[in-house]
Amino acid sequence: MIQTLPGHGRADLIWVDCGPGSFTGTRVGLAAARALALAWDIPVFGFSSMPLIAVTAVGETDSAAVALLGGHGELFVQAFVMGPLAPSTDLKSLPPEAAAHAVRSTLVLGSGAEAMVQAAGGGLARNVVPRAANVRMLPDELRRLPPKAIYVRPPDAKAA
Repeated sequence: MIQTLPGHGRADLIWVDCGPGSFTGTRVGLAAARALALAWDIPVFGFSSMPLIAVTAVGETDSAAVALLGGHGELFVQAFVMGPLAPSTDLKSLPPEAAAHAVRSTLVLGSGAEAMVQAAGGGLARNVVPRAANVRMLPDELRRLPPKAIYVRPPDAKAA
């Protein structure tokens, strides 16, 4: 797919989603981005999908939460203030009921928004997916992370 892009996908820098997300998908994306950056001798920066989703609400509210479906029936959750965009809570992986108590917001964005709003007993859920084009709207400190996976939970695999 990269080969079919204009200029064979060549860029001046690469931004890559570091998660949270599926273990394999995140790792594959990071490996590809880091390999291309090495081959093209360009910088690679990471970002989290959480503020990438939150940035869609800038200008319409003072704060919002992002909830993404995670593994084991849990939600990845984080709250943000909008002006300027910044996280107001740590990123957590929690069951919907615990998420609704830990991260309170009237507006919840993301694939887990409906589950969180239901657990909270009210609010506005908006199923927003991350759009890579919005990375330019993020403040530098949120789009210049080290290109490595963001882990929220301990690994499922256990040493024998």
